[in-house]
Amino acid sequence: MQLKKISKIIVGVIIFLTLPSLLFFGFVYFKYSENLPYGIQGVEADVLAHKMLEALDYESYQKTKYIEWTFRNKRRYKWDKANNICEVRWKDFEVDLHLKYKDRSKAFIHSFNVIGEQKDELIKTAVEYYNNDSFWLVAPYKVFDEGVTRSLVKTENYKEALLVTYTTGGTTPGDSYLWEFDENGKPKSFKMWTDLVPIDGLEASWTDWTTTTSGAQLPTFHKILFMGFEIKHIKGTR
Repeated sequence: MQLKKISKIIVGVIIFLTLPSLLFFGFVYFKYSENLPYGIQGVEADVLAHKMLEALDYESYQKTKYIEWTFRNKRRYKWDKANNICEVRWKDFEVDLHLKYKDRSKAFIHSFNVIGEQKDELIKTAVEYYNNDSFWLVAPYKVFDEGVTRSLVKTENYKEALLVTYTTGGTTPGDSYLWEFDENGKPKSFKMWTDLVPIDGLEASWTDWTTTTSGAQLPTFHKILFMGFEIKHIKGTR
C-alpha cells in the first residue's frame, strides 16, 4: 500500500509539472505554426535582397575585417572575418576555429592545449555554437552565399517578403527564413522553418540595431514570443 501511494504521488508530481508545459506548447503551436509559404525565384527576389543589403550598408560589412560579440552572456567570439578564423570561448573552454580548414583548429581547457577525442568534441561544439550564434548576428548579409535560394513572397497584407533557403552548409541545411521589412527595406523580423525550432513559422524580431565603427549594422536583441535574448559587446573594425 505504501509503494502504491508513493507511485501515485510520483505520477501526480510528473503530471503537475508536465501538463502545463504541454498545454502551453499546444496553445503556441496551434496559434503560431504556419506552413512554408510559396515563393517565386528570379530577378524580383534578388532585387528585394539587394535592397535589404543596401539598407544595411553591405559595402561597409564587406570591408569589416574583425567582429567581436557576446551571445546571451554565455559565449564570446572574436572573428577574424578576413582570414575566416574565429576564437570561440565558453565556460573554461576556448577553440581557435579555422572555419575553412577545420584540421588547423586548436582547443584549450583552462588555457591548456587539448588533443585527441576531447579536442575533436570541443571543435565540433564550437562549430555548432558559431553557426548558430553568428547567424543571429549576420544572417541578412548571407542571402547571396553559395547554396542559398531567394524567393519573392506576397504576404497577407500584400507586402513583399523574401524567403531565403539554405540548401547547403551550416548545422541544419534546408532551413528557410521569411524576411519582412520596414518602409526603408531594412529587416524588421523573420519567420523560421528549421529543424532546431519545433514550431514552423515562428517569428523573431530584427529591430534593435547598432552601427559599428566599421559601418556594419548588427542586431543587439531578438525577441521570440514572450522571450528575448541579447547580443552584447559588439565591435566591428576594419
